[in-house]
Amino acid sequence: MKNEMHTNDMGMTAGSAKESGPERVNAFSDGIFAIIITIMILDLKKPEAPTFAALAQQWPTWISYLVSYLFIAIVWTNHHFLSKHMHSVTPGLIWANFGHMFAVGLIPFLTSWMAETRLAPLPVAMYAFVFLLVNLTYLALIYQTLCKYSGTTASERTRQLVHLRSVTTIGAFITATIISFWLPYLGFLIITLCLTLYLKPEGALMPRTSITKNKTHASTILAEFV
Repeated sequence: MKNEMHTNDMGMTAGSAKESGPERVNAFSDGIFAIIITIMILDLKKPEAPTFAALAQQWPTWISYLVSYLFIAIVWTNHHFLSKHMHSVTPGLIWANFGHMFAVGLIPFLTSWMAETRLAPLPVAMYAFVFLLVNLTYLALIYQTLCKYSGTTASERTRQLVHLRSVTTIGAFITATIISFWLPYLGFLIITLCLTLYLKPEGALMPRTSITKNKTHASTILAEFV
């Protein structure tokens, strides 16, 4: 009887750990990303006439959609790789993820506004500002995942690369926000160029030794519930 109770307690503990683990955070985030992309697709307007000229007239819509889709794909990829280094879910991590999802959720609205106004100064400036907001909330997520706890192992080189890239893009997004009030096309170009800096996510920057240590650490935690 005692053995059965002990086994049940261990099963409940393992189930609780699984329920409160990173899987739920990742599932929630993936759902948000899917909704955002769906909203953007539904916002696409059909040309007024079945001609290439009518299609070409909608170039602000297509370029806004392409850049926003690329941005969301990059954000999801970085979030996916970063989630591999989440060993436990804390209140700080949950709220950092909520803040990140809130910022990303503003993209469809600004994409549509920017397309309808044909890249007018204010919509482009707000678009750049939201990119800045997404970057800042992503930094909070990085801090909660890679920097705050000793359980996550990130090399000093990885931390330096993350810091350098973050400072560079924050400065670029601030510059794009200001410039867009006078030169919206240039501001939009700066935004687009900044995205190339995030094509390789933080998780991919982690050296093999760090990844091995992380896997060993995760295996140790799992073994405690077996």
